[in-house]
Amino acid sequence: MSTTNGQWYPPEWPERIRLLSAGELTPVTPRRAATVLLLRDGPVGRDGGGGRGGEPAPETPAAAPEAAGAPEGAEAPVEGVRDGAGGPGGPAVYMLRRRASMAFAGGAYAYPGGSVDPRDERMVTWAGPSRARWARRLGLDPGEATQAQAIVCAAVRETFEEAGVLLAGPTPHTVVADTTGDDWEADRAALVARDLSFAEFLDRRGLVLRSDLLGCWARWITPEFEPRRYDTWFFVAALPRGQRTRNASTEADRTVWIRPGDAADGYDRGELLMLPPTIATLRQLRAHGSVAEALAAAADRDLTPVLAQARVENGELVLSWPGHDEFTKHIPGATGGSST
Repeated sequence: MSTTNGQWYPPEWPERIRLLSAGELTPVTPRRAATVLLLRDGPVGRDGGGGRGGEPAPETPAAAPEAAGAPEGAEAPVEGVRDGAGGPGGPAVYMLRRRASMAFAGGAYAYPGGSVDPRDERMVTWAGPSRARWARRLGLDPGEATQAQAIVCAAVRETFEEAGVLLAGPTPHTVVADTTGDDWEADRAALVARDLSFAEFLDRRGLVLRSDLLGCWARWITPEFEPRRYDTWFFVAALPRGQRTRNASTEADRTVWIRPGDAADGYDRGELLMLPPTIATLRQLRAHGSVAEALAAAADRDLTPVLAQARVENGELVLSWPGHDEFTKHIPGATGGSST
């Protein structure tokens, strides 16, 4: 693992790269997944859990509560975006730290997200761009509109499962104002346990999925030498007015609202562990001064998949991510052929 910054780099990767280069490792087919960079203009700070010694403190020393929102059941404005201009350093992003015991990226900071559930393809009441338009935006084949819905549904479902935030409302122009009651928690737990499909959940509550509240930001594919592979779409979305984030994930031991620049600085100091797509998206968000700016920028983002490449050069393995030179690794003592 890197000692000069917080790049997650498992010690078994060099050997797996060598095996792949020698044709002795068969790449695993990646599972489709979605993750959401949840944004808000306003305060930063811990949202739940507790940090360990030696980590940089957020800008506020304790949990930063949400501004008071509308009462439960009230309708939010059409945008579903809370009021206010971006704070110094731009909007804050919601991040969680994966438990150290996790088999994949344990201890790394990430965003809410996870794999597509096959049941995410079931029809839901839908608002926003058509499924066919989403398929084009996500880089899928024209006939994969149903698969596009599944990816968008996964993004919304996982955000609710892991952060308690729901991008859905009773009409195509509203968003639920609160999801903190016991009945909401029971449904969230049923979704996590896969006792309830997302389509059933929305239908039972009479909710419309707000695909228009999401913007697609990037697409990264786990390297071919990693046994746990994901083809992941990264979305951006604003925290809806009245809703509160909470650490609802059993996979996370800490959550925080933090400016992208501050998170990137923590990574550069080697204090915050992250995977390449996480730090890359943070650096990209850094250029935007508010949630509205980031959401507007999503429409023009290049979604060409980023897939790591491994090659042999002058007797060493070189691991690189196209378009992201900062992640290049030189591994001495390599043998065998090259692969991508």
